[in-house]
Amino acid sequence: MARPSRYPLELRRRAVRMAAEVRDDHPNETAALQAVTDKLGIAARRCGTG
Repeated sequence: MARPSRYPLELRRRAVRMAAEVRDDHPNETAALQAVTDKLGIAARRCGTG
């Protein structure tokens, strides 16, 4: 089961809106999300054990 986000709901909503706006400027969804997290100044959590 996924853990609840530690980020406030409004920040998550803003990030989703920003990702939708920049999506066409990037080759894939991951790159768009990285651009948004960089702009917001938050570190994206990496999944996996790598």
